[in-house]
Amino acid sequence: MTATLTGLAPSTTYYIRAYVAVYDNSDLEYSPEFTITTGEGTPEEMLENYVAPKDNDYYVAIAGWSARDQWNLANVHDPSVVKAADGYYYMYQTDASYGNVHIEGGGHFHGRRSKDLVNWEYLGATMPELPEWVVPKLNEIRKAMGLEEANPDVNAFGYWAPVVRKVSDNLYRMYYSIVCPSSINGEGTWAERAFIGLMENTNPADNSGWVDKGYVITNASDRGLDFNVAADDWANCYYKFNAIDPAYIITDAGEHWLVYGSWNSGIAAVKVDAESGKPANLGNPWGTDADIASYGKLIYTRQMGNRWQASEGPEIIYHDGYYYLFLAYDALGVPYNTRVVRSKNITGPYLGIDGTDCTNAGGDAYPIVTHPYKFNGHYGWVGISHCAVFDDGEGNWFYASQGRLPVGIQGNEASNALMTGHVRSIRWTKSGWPVVMPERYGAVPQVAIAEEELIGNWENIDLGYQYETMKESVGITLNEDHTVTGGQWDGAAWSYDAEARILTVGSVELYLMRECDWEAAPRTHTIVYAGIDNRTTFWGKKLR
Repeated sequence: MTATLTGLAPSTTYYIRAYVAVYDNSDLEYSPEFTITTGEGTPEEMLENYVAPKDNDYYVAIAGWSARDQWNLANVHDPSVVKAADGYYYMYQTDASYGNVHIEGGGHFHGRRSKDLVNWEYLGATMPELPEWVVPKLNEIRKAMGLEEANPDVNAFGYWAPVVRKVSDNLYRMYYSIVCPSSINGEGTWAERAFIGLMENTNPADNSGWVDKGYVITNASDRGLDFNVAADDWANCYYKFNAIDPAYIITDAGEHWLVYGSWNSGIAAVKVDAESGKPANLGNPWGTDADIASYGKLIYTRQMGNRWQASEGPEIIYHDGYYYLFLAYDALGVPYNTRVVRSKNITGPYLGIDGTDCTNAGGDAYPIVTHPYKFNGHYGWVGISHCAVFDDGEGNWFYASQGRLPVGIQGNEASNALMTGHVRSIRWTKSGWPVVMPERYGAVPQVAIAEEELIGNWENIDLGYQYETMKESVGITLNEDHTVTGGQWDGAAWSYDAEARILTVGSVELYLMRECDWEAAPRTHTIVYAGIDNRTTFWGKKLR
């Protein structure tokens, strides 16, 4: 016999058994169970059946610890993401949450996981308490420097910015930052040092399976024992390298490198042993430049000769012949934005898209990757930086960071402390630079985009850098006669390469994707673009 089943959803697995009822017999005879998986459907069906994420960006109602099973990407700060051998993406983060509710759960470096980058399961802490090695190591260094022993409050340490990488299917490494409280030599002197430590796990699905491997590296100073630098002497702070914000990469040649640093001088790179994950032969973390050479090489600096960099949070990846160094710029609240530079070599020189040598000469990194912004119909997003960049193993790349709401949303003066995890798709330009999509990832089917779909009204955002400014969208129209009306491109011609999914407006190439329109009510799918014109990045979305 044959049967036809109608009304089935696309891309869905069904479990089926046939049965027969025998006349005048109450028994039923069943076939073995079998499965079928429906196809994706036609392009029209795929988009028609799309269901957008339901997350509430103003998540105060579920911010508390008791609602953590509903958080999804609420309460995310400084995320690091890795795709594991089990097919899950695992995300770990700085100890931060709205109202510090994570403290109720105990432990540090909380994690979550997802199969689709949209729906996330909260996993809890990976580190139960302050590692036993931290205070003894701090006092070992202080004693060698001739300083009094410290007795810090165990509850005053900071737990910041982990990075997680898969070394093999059976080994995952998490480098983490521990920031020590107080100051080097009493009130009014420079802040105490930080440490980078290491944990390992054979299977991240076991969130309690992270084993601490101890000390990796600490702050290094080229100022010897002249540690009485005033706490507000920003440009001449005591440390050359600040041991926070680790990034970790295994190069194309198989070498293991730790890239780290924040504000003080810039970003350093140090080679680590593949077996232990730690640098070899570290000397004292003070002295001259020659004395502290084992602590790494400066690979990025925003301003030569100024220790107050306003840059931090390095992330490093390798793609198509280049090492890409992503950087967080400016202060956390509103100004936070992301930049990227690249090099053929892990230790530089790292150049911007405008040719600036940010390793040897210093300078602002371009292009801008993310910037505070606002589309119509939403409060807008600020504080979008300190990113993770990762791929799915199938050629698709993603950008993850926190995003903050502005101050004063719904009369809430603490709304800027609402930190939501943002995941966005990346496309790579013809010249090899990453552009991050303006809308958050929503698993929209990447159905081919036809030229006629582009005709109509759009919102365009010029992400040209402006400190502490949320860049707002301007309406433009792509006309049927291939001209543009409105905004900075008014009167320009446009054309479209459907195979490459590149919209060209004037001389600017804009890279298209289908994505979720998070500002629409109700949310739905739309078309978005991102592109770079020299040092200026553009974001846009089609209005439906």
